[in-house]
Amino acid sequence: MRISSLISYAGGFKETAKEIQILEKAGLDVVWVPEAYSFDAPSAMGYLAANTERVTIASGILPIYSRTPSLLAMTAAGIDYLSDGRCMLGLGASGPQVIEGFHGVPYQAPVARIREIIEICRMVWRRERVQHLGRYYQIPLPQNLGTGLGKPLKIINHPVRDEIPIAVASLGDTSVEMTAELADAWLPAFYTADAAQAVWGDALAKGKAKRDPNRAPLEVFAGGAVAIGKGLEHLRNLSRPQTALYVGGMGARSKNFYNDIFTKSGYAREAKIIQDLYLAGDKKAAEAAIPDEYLAKNSLIGDEGFVRERVIALKESGVSSLNVGFLGNNFEERVASCEKLRNIVDSI
Repeated sequence: MRISSLISYAGGFKETAKEIQILEKAGLDVVWVPEAYSFDAPSAMGYLAANTERVTIASGILPIYSRTPSLLAMTAAGIDYLSDGRCMLGLGASGPQVIEGFHGVPYQAPVARIREIIEICRMVWRRERVQHLGRYYQIPLPQNLGTGLGKPLKIINHPVRDEIPIAVASLGDTSVEMTAELADAWLPAFYTADAAQAVWGDALAKGKAKRDPNRAPLEVFAGGAVAIGKGLEHLRNLSRPQTALYVGGMGARSKNFYNDIFTKSGYAREAKIIQDLYLAGDKKAAEAAIPDEYLAKNSLIGDEGFVRERVIALKESGVSSLNVGFLGNNFEERVASCEKLRNIVDSI
């Protein structure tokens, strides 16, 4: 199993790169570079490419609405060149709050758009002349929609690889099915080994049934916060504010994918209570309503035996790569957590 981790939105590129260099030596395999509405991800990815040797540098994620499909492909090809073939293009829809509120672009048809984007990106990397007449993207632009001067072009440079891995962050059944059919990797949220089959089993099975048999199996990234040692169970409570925010306050009451996942994971009663409390403004009570059992299942926090059991459970549920956050009072403790997890993973 590979070990991956998401860097902070707030950290400076230079400071973060130094930390990733050390984590790389401690056993980190993949670094996810977020974007949201912070600094752009590709700038940090390019900086990491120049300052690391082994880790895969993945966008985590680039929102599909803020760039054309061809630019997404060009960006990934450029970072793949800078890193000697270590790029992974992570794609996702983000949400209407960011896409319409920050980018000023309508948030429409995310699943269908990602499907077309994947096709176009792979066409670019194969150095084919890009010709795509989809519902949402028409390349070249038809004469009736522009000047009529557009012509099919292929990327000038020769990409390092004609297949750059594509990861998709998806939650709903339709998007997960599409991910299992077309993508190289999947980034779920609120994934627990015990509930994965109930939440996503049908969607994954439908997608894999349509998957090109020549494409490698879907890589699944999931895990949780990491702190390995005796007496650390209290650190699981650190995830209460974020869990309450997503389960209780993300999206609308009638449309909250995170609340749906929590419900399908066996916590229907708690999901409603958390949402009611959060939307009523009582965030602390919403945090307290999150079951301790869930926090344990959704983390790798505890003694070595507990963490080993959770890693095995994740692997048996279909997770092929861990996606984790290292806890600690300082960077040295976080590096130690990475080393301990690496040892556990390598021993399984």
